[in-house]
Amino acid sequence: MAPKSQKPKSPKHARKQGAQDKRKQVPSDNEEEMPASMQSLGHPEIFPLVLTTKTQEIFNCRINEDVTDEKPYKLLKKDDIIEDLNNRAAVSDFYPVKKIIREYPGAEILLVYDKDFKYGLNFYIIGTEEGKESYLNAPEVPEEHEEYKEHVIEDVYVYKPPASKPWVSLGSEKEIEDESVKESEKQITYMISRKRREFGAPIHFSDHNASSIKGTYSECTAYQDKNFTVKKLEKDVAMQAVPKINHISTQTKWAYPKNAATQYYPREFSEEEKEAIGQSKSLADFLNNVCISVEIALQQNEIMNTFFDDWKYLAEEESSFGDKSDTYLKQYQSFTDLHSLTEKTITCVSWHPTIFGLIAVSVAVRLSFEERVHFSGKLLLQPSLILFWSFSDPIHPQLMLESPDDIFCFKFCPSDPNIIAGGCINGQIVLWDITAHADRIENIKTGGSRPKKPTLKPIFLLEPNSNKETMYIRHCAVSSIENGHKKVITDIHWLSDTFEINRTGAVFENRNEICCQLVTCSADCTICFWDIRQQKVTTPQPAEKKKEETIEKPLDVPSTFLHLDLSWKPLSKIRLSKGETSLDHCPTKISLNEDHLIYKSQEKVLAQGKAMKAGELGAYHNLETETSNPLKPIEEFCTKFFVGIEEGEVTYTDWKMERDPDTGRFTTKKPVNLYTVHDGAVHTLQRSPFYKDIILTIGGWNVAIWKEGIMTGPLLQSCCAPKRYTSGHWSLTRPGVFYIGREDGYIDIWDLLEKTHEPAQSQNICITMITYIKPWAVSAKQQFIAIADYYGTLHILEIPWTLSHPSSNEVASVSHYFEREVKHLEYVEERRKVREQEKKQMAMDADRQKSKTYKKSKEQVDAELKLDYESYLELEKTDLINLGLVRVSEQVSYIDMM
Repeated sequence: MAPKSQKPKSPKHARKQGAQDKRKQVPSDNEEEMPASMQSLGHPEIFPLVLTTKTQEIFNCRINEDVTDEKPYKLLKKDDIIEDLNNRAAVSDFYPVKKIIREYPGAEILLVYDKDFKYGLNFYIIGTEEGKESYLNAPEVPEEHEEYKEHVIEDVYVYKPPASKPWVSLGSEKEIEDESVKESEKQITYMISRKRREFGAPIHFSDHNASSIKGTYSECTAYQDKNFTVKKLEKDVAMQAVPKINHISTQTKWAYPKNAATQYYPREFSEEEKEAIGQSKSLADFLNNVCISVEIALQQNEIMNTFFDDWKYLAEEESSFGDKSDTYLKQYQSFTDLHSLTEKTITCVSWHPTIFGLIAVSVAVRLSFEERVHFSGKLLLQPSLILFWSFSDPIHPQLMLESPDDIFCFKFCPSDPNIIAGGCINGQIVLWDITAHADRIENIKTGGSRPKKPTLKPIFLLEPNSNKETMYIRHCAVSSIENGHKKVITDIHWLSDTFEINRTGAVFENRNEICCQLVTCSADCTICFWDIRQQKVTTPQPAEKKKEETIEKPLDVPSTFLHLDLSWKPLSKIRLSKGETSLDHCPTKISLNEDHLIYKSQEKVLAQGKAMKAGELGAYHNLETETSNPLKPIEEFCTKFFVGIEEGEVTYTDWKMERDPDTGRFTTKKPVNLYTVHDGAVHTLQRSPFYKDIILTIGGWNVAIWKEGIMTGPLLQSCCAPKRYTSGHWSLTRPGVFYIGREDGYIDIWDLLEKTHEPAQSQNICITMITYIKPWAVSAKQQFIAIADYYGTLHILEIPWTLSHPSSNEVASVSHYFEREVKHLEYVEERRKVREQEKKQMAMDADRQKSKTYKKSKEQVDAELKLDYESYLELEKTDLINLGLVRVSEQVSYIDMM
């Protein structure tokens, strides 16, 4: 009888084992090893091997298709196997048995499917002709012997009933006795009785103090007795709880509702009854008894609100400040311009006001001023762009706005988001009109849920090769180089649609009711105001001259601001003088009083787009200044604004000009206040979205918070940070939170309700400097923050719940904090004045003390004269002795000698 085979392996394990065998080192042809056979099992002619699915398809020996349980074998031609070995070499599944195949005498080799893995693998070959003939011509076994062979049982199990044995104690009864619960204390019995005559007696209820009347109910409170301890005994009890199910049904009868009304009048006492009750003793006793309780209740109502839900607000505070697991910004998406050939950095970021998931960024070449001058010729060949990114496509920009030079700041128009204004590094102002491309960016799929209905995508995304030129949008107008700024524009703002200014800075009403003026600041020490409307010409020009001056409009550029192109001049220009010197301050950021602009709703924008499709022109087409009717001036309008300086100073100045009494010309007013707070250029100057008079300034290594109208200094000034600050922004939903970016890629999150001397937390965003921060509130439940870095990557992060949802009284708490800091500044300023006054008084007292003369009496004068005379005599005597006129032994006085 052949020995038992080893435990068969699963097919999965067999394939894994076969793959491992393939990865082993393949021996050379001269060092071929003999394949493993089943000689140990008594079958030396059998050689198991693994055939993969690909090999089965090549030799048409697929399992359950070519080889089955009824016919588990296949005859393979020896030449086909040798050809497979030559083609695939060591990759072939027949490589382990190649020696057997090459030495096989016959032309066909028998391949057998080993379904039960009897020999360890899924297939095996028979290496001899005798074995093949014995397998194919196996003698038939009678059915009687086969049934007998199947029913033969090698080991028959015989049931033996257990025999009873005497019980032997092993100590378990003692454990049961120790774990059982026994009553260790005596039970106390109480008997409560009542007198027979009190049964059925009438009962009178009244209120009284339990401690003042004896024999009444008294409470026996529990207390811990030090002389008595209870030993706790544990007992393991197991139980199975099965719920009781009861099926109950009921039928309610519907009642027909009816409207009912009644008229009643109060029941009142007569005058005699009122007088009798007022003079009764029972009323006086009642009032005397309850007056103290009523007073206590009224005091409690004044101290605290009984209807205040403490549990609700306690949970809210814990979720806002106690839960630290959800306080970090989470990465949502990132954008990088992979098609740019040069290394660029992001200079400005702005979310689209009405379209979800659309964000615009301006990029500039990462070069210094000397490098820009050196590579100026190559830079002219590369376009300067503003890229529009969408959440639906993080690789390809949706739109690209071309500009004459690199853009360092830009803003969407609050009246029409399709109008964009930007400032270049060369000092020019650029205007774009993307109204013609509004349908493309509005119909972009913005991610989130994926509907089955196909969404409309831009044409340049569907056909990038055929419509590639439409991806770039040329500017509508650019300002004049000679009359504009001379250096890089560092900040740009749209003036509100509620007012407009003239050349002298006076404020008038805006009859157009759209934003039509801009304000910019530049490194050339100037602040300019611009008007995008077409100025009316008072003197008529000849027709021939008009034909010469007309500019041919390109086909792909809208004519919205064609009248401004290359001829746009600033409406007014102001300079920030340093006072007595001829130098001027270099502004980097500005913050106007009317920065809180309200954008149009998305419905209005869509309605405007429909009007454009219908053939109607937008509000900015054929826009001209009003010259027929004089504009109405706005009285009591605050024309002062904050300006951040390159040297780290913050100034508060006025844009309204005044007439010089000597020359009669209009000149800029001197700054109202100038504060030196920051130790670097001010790159962030922003008003709080909750308090219009609170301003955040960031520059150098510190941050400051100001209040408009407080001239003594900042409300909050932080200490120096470990790394230089590069950008910052207020939170849009929490009044006490703002974000600050650093040069090492970290972002500091400040929470004034938690800490005022340091950031509440810091988080690493990237490995390089953060250049811009811009948050965006999608809805009440979701907020994003866009963070741009120096290497040109835009990171979109999701703001957690604790940083986006304020507490119920956070606005009032932060406002109270600012008021407290204002009082503190007033107190410090008052103490400073007092100290200065005391210092002046002390100096005056010292001077008075020096010049003070005392009035002496006659006796004091005589005594002083006598002392002076005696000192004179002593001096005279000393001189006489020294001259030798008087001897020392004589000791004769001058008076006796005379």
